[in-house]
This record gives sequence, structure tokens and C-alpha cells, in this order.
Amino acid sequence: MSLQDIPLFAALTERMKWLTSRQKVLSQNIANADTPNYEARDLKPLKFKDMVAHPDNMKVTIASTNKSHMQLERGSESDFVNKKVKKPYEVSPTGNGVVLEEQMMSLAETQIQYQMTTTLYKKHLNMLKTALGRQ
Repeated sequence: MSLQDIPLFAALTERMKWLTSRQKVLSQNIANADTPNYEARDLKPLKFKDMVAHPDNMKVTIASTNKSHMQLERGSESDFVNKKVKKPYEVSPTGNGVVLEEQMMSLAETQIQYQMTTTLYKKHLNMLKTALGRQ
């Protein structure tokens, strides 16, 4: 039995994957802050209610069309649905819609949520160790 068989650890792992993917998307937005006609993107929020109601729907697998294709173990930002950020209130003369202040705030929020999720993961792992008498 692995930790991924325990629903709590599976949910926390999925949350960490989503936060990692969101950080990649936000950093792409920041990197393209000077690109003409670039529109900021974000990921669709990962809702706990949806994870509990339909846990099988949260798993995304890659279809293999040939038996010689490699299977990916890690998730990527393509596993999660991208959404365009609402119409920005500030657009540069070149048509760029990235507002650096908003992107930096979203990036900081993502970092805080990731730290909270990893802390929860560690605390529950220590609780399991204590229950097994291995602390």
C-alpha cells in the first residue's frame, strides 16, 4: 500500500501538482510581459468539492496510440484546464495584457498555498509514523 492509496495524500499530491502547474503558467505570463498581443493566462481553480464528488474524474491520463510510446509519470500544466484571465484593466500600446503586479500577487499566493499544502502533507505523514510507532 502506498501513500497515494490514502485519499488525503492523493488529494494533497494533486493540489501540489496543480500549484506547480499554476506557477509555470504565471511565470510564463511574467516572462511575456513585453511580448506584443500576449494575453495573461491562468489555470481553472482546483475545487475540493469536485475532487470529493468525482475523484475518478480528477485523474488525467495520456492515451497511447502505439505500444512503443513512452508513458509519462509526472503531470504537467496540460493536465489542467487553462483559462484566459478576465479583460485586463490595463493594456500596453502593443496590446500586451499582462499586469505585472497582478501576476506577482498571484505568484505569491500560489507560493503560500504550496507551503501550506506541503506542511499539511508533512504533518499527516508524521501522524501516520506516530500511529505506527516509528517516530
